[in-house]
Amino acid sequence: MEVVAFILPFVLLGALVLFVAFSGGPGQAREAYLTRGSRLFQISMVAIYVGFVLVVPGLVLANRDEAAGSIGALRGQELTASEERGRQLFRERCASCHTLAAAGARGATGPNLDRIGEVTTERILNAIDNGGTGQGLMPADILEGQDAQDVADYVARVAGAN
Repeated sequence: MEVVAFILPFVLLGALVLFVAFSGGPGQAREAYLTRGSRLFQISMVAIYVGFVLVVPGLVLANRDEAAGSIGALRGQELTASEERGRQLFRERCASCHTLAAAGARGATGPNLDRIGEVTTERILNAIDNGGTGQGLMPADILEGQDAQDVADYVARVAGAN
């Protein structure tokens, strides 16, 4: 269904462009539509307009819940209050460097947290305390105390889940 919702507008737009092009331009296309077109042609053009105005936005809105699962909680599960706080902190402090699909983060320099293997709360806390692997590539103690714990709990729960 998602593929149809994505491709349908382009097919309809292509048909409209071809109609205008083969009619000799926008003015001639409008004249052909209003005066020379058969009843079936006029009905099909109205159907195309309705498709653009109602159906396409309706399909996008109907599928928005599936897309929303990639930003935030795991699909079908809610985050705890501390995990939600951890998500916010991750977005503020970590998302510019690290990739994490559940947070909608596409970092450029740090490791992709969805692909680093086993992710545990302890491993994340250690990385926060030491600045990653301790080689100076990540600031040490970027988060402290409960903030660090919330981020570690969140990342340990969602890393690699999407």
